[in-house]
Amino acid sequence: MQSKRSRLDRFISKKTGVNPRAVKLMLAQRRVTVDGITALDSDQIISSFSHVLLDDQVLQADTAVHLMLHKPIGVVSATRDTRHQTVIDLLERADRNSFHIAGRLDLNSSGLLLLTNDGEWSRKLTSPANKVSKVYRVTLKNPITEEYVHAFAQGMYFSYEGITTRPATLTILSEYMAEVSLSEGRYHQIKRMFGRFRNPVLALHRSAIGKLQLDAALAPGESRELTAEEAVCWVE
Repeated sequence: MQSKRSRLDRFISKKTGVNPRAVKLMLAQRRVTVDGITALDSDQIISSFSHVLLDDQVLQADTAVHLMLHKPIGVVSATRDTRHQTVIDLLERADRNSFHIAGRLDLNSSGLLLLTNDGEWSRKLTSPANKVSKVYRVTLKNPITEEYVHAFAQGMYFSYEGITTRPATLTILSEYMAEVSLSEGRYHQIKRMFGRFRNPVLALHRSAIGKLQLDAALAPGESRELTAEEAVCWVE
């Protein structure tokens, strides 16, 4: 999902019904501002969240909103589902249907989930090229050894897809619990990596995305908006 972008002159013409030539005159007369700055270039590209004023008349003032949700186990990371409660259902907001998910968690996983109405933001967050790290606390059925640390750091080859996972950091927290940090999110990746040791994952909880930590004050199912600083702190 991507934020809509358009040329300023076409946007104003569509909003006001004014001929594009007349729009150029409006710009020359310094009657248009974009995000508080006088706009002079008709070719200027604006997003769906640019604040556009014409003679102090608001043509667009939508705001990008980013949410942090503490996803509970048993809730599906989807906007609609006929069998399970969705993360969208958990939002107590009138505009909840305007949000989409930026990086999913499995049905039986819990922890930090990000939702937004800004497609460009979520695209950057989830793009493999940006290598944004995710941190998980994993509870295993069998004891964990130092052998796991080396194997995760080397990456693992999966013949079905013909790919080798990127190096991941595994820190042993206790005999049956580890913290895993990785910068990709392939299908059931963590469960499959531990599966190489025939060690079933009993619980999987995401605690961080980049530098953004799950707010300890949020109970499972609760959410809040990110601050302006938090909205960019996943960029490392």
